Amino acid sequence: MSDAIHQRIKSEIESSDVVLFMKGTPQAPQCGFSMQVVQMLNHLGVPYKAINVLADGDIREGIKAYSNWPTIPQLYVKNEFIGGCDITREMFQSGELVELLDKEGVSHS
Repeated sequence: MSDAIHQRIKSEIESSDVVLFMKGTPQAPQCGFSMQVVQMLNHLGVPYKAINVLADGDIREGIKAYSNWPTIPQLYVKNEFIGGCDITREMFQSGELVELLDKEGVSHS
């Protein structure tokens, strides 16, 4: 991954408390896993920034190297990589996701 791509990804992650790298947009997810994470975040009323990796191949490949995680979606909270759909779903179901948001001071309903 080039330094420019690394810096763009880092900048995106730092630009919002919650950042979701996904396929498609929150209004039109392009994969079921991305849709599930969007639904969880929306259910919790979490404000988040979504990055459509399908719109930029460099970001799509770069985020996998950046996080050392092979799949998308990828969720970041306060600049920290949380995981993909399965991890996010487990955290959502157990209440850990709300606990993390509270601990990090991220607003939700």
